[in-house]
Amino acid sequence: MLGDIVRYLDSVVARDPAPRSRWEVLLYPGVWAVFWHRIAHALFQADLFFLARVVNHLSRFLTAIDIHPGATIGKNFFIDHGFTVIGETAIIGDNVTIYQCVTLGGSNPTNGVGGKRHPTLLDNVIVGSGAQIIGPVTIGKRARIGASAVVTEDVPEGATMIGVKARSTLVKAETYAKEFMPYGTPCKEPCEPVGNQRVDELEEQVALLRAQVESLLAARDHETRRVERASESVLKGL
Repeated sequence: MLGDIVRYLDSVVARDPAPRSRWEVLLYPGVWAVFWHRIAHALFQADLFFLARVVNHLSRFLTAIDIHPGATIGKNFFIDHGFTVIGETAIIGDNVTIYQCVTLGGSNPTNGVGGKRHPTLLDNVIVGSGAQIIGPVTIGKRARIGASAVVTEDVPEGATMIGVKARSTLVKAETYAKEFMPYGTPCKEPCEPVGNQRVDELEEQVALLRAQVESLLAARDHETRRVERASESVLKGL
């Protein structure tokens, strides 16, 4: 039990550079929200629905994070900051990271398989702040959901999704993916291949213009020296 807690705290420290020790992590609202959810979920599975809701209500009051008691959550789940909502039929895998103001919301209960109306996040998914994932969609392993993205369709493994409605950046996971990517968005690496190609074209044009300017300057200097030599010859003749 104690070992599991220490491993969980260490997993949070590995993903967040802010805490100086495990003790600081123990003050995180996301950590307490997960703790209370474990209790509420156990009560929910025992069909003690009212008591599960009481624990859920207490947790929401203390942490500003609303996790339905029915949601299934794996190991090392980390909510960085708060104001997150996770629906009843949501399923979250291991080592998932969610930033503030994220919603794992539901769609029409008649849609989906077996009444499932909330998302499934597989292992090592990262969801950026303000993202909204709606409906019984599946977010593949190691996928990244950028800040404020709205996802309503399945996301393939390793994809990075941005925008409203979210679209893939088309960057292959193996070209950038590390063990962990803060905020779920690649910052230094190119995202849009088309945009990167356009930058290359502009750089080629700038290089061509630079070469033309240098050629014109050299021709002007050559003409200036020729005129000066001609003037000197005329003066010497006088």
